[in-house]
Amino acid sequence: MKDYMIRGTALEGKVRAFAVQTTALTQELHQRHGTTPTAAAALGRTAAAALMMGAMLKGEEKLTVQVKGGGPIGQIVVDANAKGEARGYVTNPDVDLPLNSVGKLDVAGAVGTDGYLYIIKDLGLKEPYRGSIPIISGELAEDFTYYFAKSEQTPSAVALGVLVDVDYKIKAAGGFIIQLLPGLTDQEITEVEKQLATIPSMTNMLEQGLTLEQILKEVIPSTKVMESMDISFKCSCSLERIEQTLLTLGKKELESLRDENESAEVVCHFCNEKYNFTQEQLQELVDKLD
Repeated sequence: MKDYMIRGTALEGKVRAFAVQTTALTQELHQRHGTTPTAAAALGRTAAAALMMGAMLKGEEKLTVQVKGGGPIGQIVVDANAKGEARGYVTNPDVDLPLNSVGKLDVAGAVGTDGYLYIIKDLGLKEPYRGSIPIISGELAEDFTYYFAKSEQTPSAVALGVLVDVDYKIKAAGGFIIQLLPGLTDQEITEVEKQLATIPSMTNMLEQGLTLEQILKEVIPSTKVMESMDISFKCSCSLERIEQTLLTLGKKELESLRDENESAEVVCHFCNEKYNFTQEQLQELVDKLD
């Protein structure tokens, strides 16, 4: 099934709900970066959260999620926008840990809990919005829940999951965010909390073949879907952008690069695309700085 995301409301508009299926996108990230199952799960969970947060933006607005937990995976970085497009990487994609105490992929062990979750939003203003919270779990869903409560003062429930098959392919990936808005009664809040406590895991529901619409109905039966959008991997790198980056090195550095190498290779962190520059092409860049 194609990756997609839905947005809806429940309880007469007093609850906002998002759900996303990212199986194909997580598989693409896994293939591009050669991630282990643990790294794939960490990157996939972060991407699902970033995409849903991107859906809370408008127009050309975009955001970057950075997870720096001090664990062996290094940092996780995901860019997402309001159009359902995302890209991302982890510093150490080959991190592999034994299963945790409940027999699951040890995402928390890879991410670590000695650091921060950063959210940087480009809203088209002079300065981007920056929010951060200490990482409290490393499993990531709880950390995003904590971010919404502390940085955005919006009580939320976040579920994220990535299921890796025995052949290391991504079997299911996705997540949901339920946000409680002002006006809910204590009884309504209690009912939502009860429902959240009884539903299966996100990956379990996806593996069973439930659609996102059915998943949100499982969480809050009164959910009405307002919008649906396709999800895709998209990297903004290009030859022109890489050339501009090389030009920022300055004339001396470029001349050194030209003289010491028959060719230079630049690799995009986000998509692993390789851009090769011959000595002649490097000379052309040097000439632009004259």
